[in-house]
Amino acid sequence: MKKNINVAVLVSGGGTNLQAIIDFSAEGKLESGKIVKVISSKADVFALTRAKDAEIPTAVVERKGKTQEEFENGILEQLESCKAEVIVLAGFMSILSKNFTDKYKDRIINVHPALIPSFCGEGYYGLKVHEAALAYGVKVTGATVHYVNEIADGGEIIMQKAVKVKEKDTPETLQKRVMQEAEWKILPASLELVCKKLLKEI
Repeated sequence: MKKNINVAVLVSGGGTNLQAIIDFSAEGKLESGKIVKVISSKADVFALTRAKDAEIPTAVVERKGKTQEEFENGILEQLESCKAEVIVLAGFMSILSKNFTDKYKDRIINVHPALIPSFCGEGYYGLKVHEAALAYGVKVTGATVHYVNEIADGGEIIMQKAVKVKEKDTPETLQKRVMQEAEWKILPASLELVCKKLLKEI
């Protein structure tokens, strides 16, 4: 009987969400999944160092200078080579096409730093999400883990966690708190949930 679902993590930057998954796995909590590869859309990002430190194989598929199709084909080659069954987008800064997401239907997950359907969709990423939340004056924000389809932040919600907005918050302080209190908790937990579900279906 199969014990683990093979997980690939796509990154583009520092890899704090990747680190949350690595730590979760090191604590023995990722019982149904195993990280088999970290794929970055940029060379020389710290996420690759985090992966190497955890002895996880890495690959770089540069986004720059490629068409969407060439870029996605490069990623697909890497995913096939490591027999990835679930994909986590952890600070991955490219929108994937319908052609790509359909190949891994209900097998790609992403974390968004707001409570979807608030402050989500095209153009809402990174600090921009927190700037919008503060400008709107919300008292509660948070993070959402969802399945990925061709619509930015449009897939089914897997898990959400709320975070209180404080009076003196800046986009930077809010971003940090949403990461620590929500993103780093619900992304690894959601990955375990998805992997466990897939194992039951095998």
